[in-house]
Amino acid sequence: MDDMLKDFVVEAMDLAVNVEEHLLRLERDPDNKETLNAVFRSFHTIKGGAGFMGLPALVAACHLTENLFDALRTGAAPVTPIAIEAALQASGFVADQLTELANGAAPESLPAMPEELEHILTNAIEGKGMDAPAPAAAVVAQAAAPVAEVVVAAPAAAISTASADGLDWEGMYNAVVPAGSQVAAAPASAVAAAPAVVAAAAAKPAAKAWDGAERREDRPEVRHAAPVKEDSIRVDAVKLDALLEVAGESVQAANQAAVLLERLLQFKFEGQAATLMATLAETLERASRYSTELQRATLATRMQPVGRLFQKFPRLVRELAKDLGKDVELTIEGAETEVDRVVVDSLYDPLVHMLRNSLDHGVESPEARLAAGKPAKSYISLKAWQEANSVMIVLQDDGKGMDPVFLRSKAQQKGLISENAQLSNDECFQLVFLPGFSTKEVASSVSGRGVGMDVVKTAVEKNRGAIHIESTLGKGTKFAIRLPIELSIVPTMLVSTSGAALALPMAVVQRVVELPETFMEVGGAPVLKDQGRPLPVRSLAGALGYESCSERVGIVVAAPQPYILAVAAVDGTADLVIKPMTAITVEGITGTARSAEGELVLVVGLSFLMDGCRGSVRLAA
Repeated sequence: MDDMLKDFVVEAMDLAVNVEEHLLRLERDPDNKETLNAVFRSFHTIKGGAGFMGLPALVAACHLTENLFDALRTGAAPVTPIAIEAALQASGFVADQLTELANGAAPESLPAMPEELEHILTNAIEGKGMDAPAPAAAVVAQAAAPVAEVVVAAPAAAISTASADGLDWEGMYNAVVPAGSQVAAAPASAVAAAPAVVAAAAAKPAAKAWDGAERREDRPEVRHAAPVKEDSIRVDAVKLDALLEVAGESVQAANQAAVLLERLLQFKFEGQAATLMATLAETLERASRYSTELQRATLATRMQPVGRLFQKFPRLVRELAKDLGKDVELTIEGAETEVDRVVVDSLYDPLVHMLRNSLDHGVESPEARLAAGKPAKSYISLKAWQEANSVMIVLQDDGKGMDPVFLRSKAQQKGLISENAQLSNDECFQLVFLPGFSTKEVASSVSGRGVGMDVVKTAVEKNRGAIHIESTLGKGTKFAIRLPIELSIVPTMLVSTSGAALALPMAVVQRVVELPETFMEVGGAPVLKDQGRPLPVRSLAGALGYESCSERVGIVVAAPQPYILAVAAVDGTADLVIKPMTAITVEGITGTARSAEGELVLVVGLSFLMDGCRGSVRLAA
């Protein structure tokens, strides 16, 4: 794909996504002229670019849809469900063609516009037989016949001496023209029109017919206009990734240099050596400051609003709800929240799976909701916001909720957990993430194969995130996803236990407390009161399978079920460049990093900590 076509595809795909959002808004508010105009402009812009790039199918679809919205804007056709459906189908066809181009298809290999799409667009344009007023264009066209033709025709006609209004137009005409130009009598109707035509011809020369080319030389204000300033450029994402890695490494190098300098300053320097050390300290401080600014600026280039992802879902919910016979409205909040572009790209599939499960399993049919005393329409909300160094994404519905007893029974039937497993309600909710788990007896086109929610948890944990479920029978279900704002550089707390250097994401660290020699116990497990509430105490060494050691420092972890994590020592905080572990997989460890001293540090996974330093549910042996 050449650069011009690539730029067109990127811009057109952005417009196509916005079109769907506008169409769904128009469905709720048919009288919104601003939305009508926005859709019209989008299709008009895509059509122009498609015509330039030689894409006839796109041009045809956009042209018909443009005609439809021109009719809707002017009131010649009403905004009906058929019109919205036609525009959505056209938008889908445009998106499909753009996707094929983005995937490397040659422009000449693209399919033509389907006849069904042309038919439904034509019907929508006609307004379902709506009687339109007589077009004024025909009258204007007749009145605007070429001037020269009328003026020449008048002398050749037979003229009567007076017209129907009693005025002698022929006589007045002959009185104002040279002697050789007098005309004979003409029909009154022709003569009646002559004075106006002649006056117009005298006031302005006959206009030259437009040949379709816009001549800029006739518009000096355009010819001398300054070129439009570009406010943005497109950069390959791979280049941004490489830049971020370099920025992170430079920060790490600056931190290590600062530690080495601090150690050097413990020695006594005199004379010229002291001057050099002072200059070195100043230079390293400036280098550290600039490397930090470089890192911050590079991170900003990778941040994207989650709205880019969220705006794809309203149509998905609308179509699926229609297929399932349910009345569902999706509300979106926090679309402006920014997160690393890698996170945005990787969240699409998980959120699609969650929405499909919410629509199929969660929300009830209108009849069932009315029988339960609920409104017939159900609501699904999708929210995003920043919380400390994390981004929270919450998907919530007001459906029937999840029954933990039923979930446990299903998992036992499928052999996913042992018959004697004793699980809390939260652990029962986590069962839905097990591969092969489903509450449906027969798989449908929407759900039931037991792979969707497994994909969700895998994708979230791959991005060093965590997911938690809350549900109440008859009230609804909430899925809360916590993700780092950016993936490569993570604020961490450095700890040590059993001789190992570890890093904990600061996103879950509330505070550090001192642990006593002995603990009170509840059910045989150690418990410590923190701010008046008893919290279980768990050993980090024990959770990771290390040798036991003396752990006298506790970290209060902000998990769905808060607890205290016992470690041997806390060594400070640091922003670390995280390298994912690809060769081996260790439970609880999500990656490695280098401390300021150059020491290798293992990074404990966010999901592992959120689940209480243990696998959420163990599979049956």
